[in-house]
Amino acid sequence: MLLGAHESIAGGFDKALERGIEDGCEGIQIFTKSNNQWKSKPIAREEAEQFQEAFKKSKFSYLMTHDSYLINLGASDPDAYSKSRAAFADELQRCDQLGIPYLVMHPGSHLGEGEAKAIERIAGAITEIFDSTEVASVTVLIESAAGQGSNVGYRFEHLSDLIERIEPKKQIGVCMDTCHVFAAGYDFRTKQGYEKMIEEFDRIVGVPWIKAFHVNDSKKDLGSRVDRHEQIGEGFIGSEPFRFFLQDRRFKDTPAVLETPPDKEPGNKPGKKPDKKEDRAYKKNLQRLRDLL
Repeated sequence: MLLGAHESIAGGFDKALERGIEDGCEGIQIFTKSNNQWKSKPIAREEAEQFQEAFKKSKFSYLMTHDSYLINLGASDPDAYSKSRAAFADELQRCDQLGIPYLVMHPGSHLGEGEAKAIERIAGAITEIFDSTEVASVTVLIESAAGQGSNVGYRFEHLSDLIERIEPKKQIGVCMDTCHVFAAGYDFRTKQGYEKMIEEFDRIVGVPWIKAFHVNDSKKDLGSRVDRHEQIGEGFIGSEPFRFFLQDRRFKDTPAVLETPPDKEPGNKPGKKPDKKEDRAYKKNLQRLRDLL
């Protein structure tokens, strides 16, 4: 695996690269805009060129971005669906402008209408957006979900159904989140359990569709369907199961991004997110993963 982390773009896109270098990443994931706002500030050409040049100098192996948490392509409400489609198209165009090849997305929620209809609506929206937006350089990675609320994507069958319906196939893939699949009920805490899960994924979806991982421990237990990330080795997954992923030769060159919460080191005020200078969670967790190799 090529280990990295989700880095902040505070101060500019190139600052995320600097933070990644400081943390010891082999690649990074970013947001290209505020993840909790519909509107986005246009990216200046000079800003995009500066970022791409900084990426080349960084020697990173990959770049990824994550779409806004507001986007729900499974929404039945016409206004929410229209906003989500426009925002997702904008996310794709921003990736293309910055030269980022992978866009990770949460599949969406049915909000009471049913999983089958939501999956059909999500797949249709992505296909139509691909058809109307010139973004051939960007691959959309459907993130496995924890199943919280009415979210879809928490079963491997959901991911298979989405892939089957979306065109073109060359522009889609899967991002498997370790916390999410665990919360969804897939138990990989033993070597046998890990092999069973991967075999099931391969049978239903196909291992080659996995283009990236989100590597997180879980604050909640197996099958909780609650999405709460934890530091590596400090949650219900524990340290050893991550060794199974790391030592699986099939994923030797696959990006693996940490999204662990900020650390709570002595000196940081309780309940307050630590400053980046103080927050060494990514560096600590990357080392824990590398120790497992």
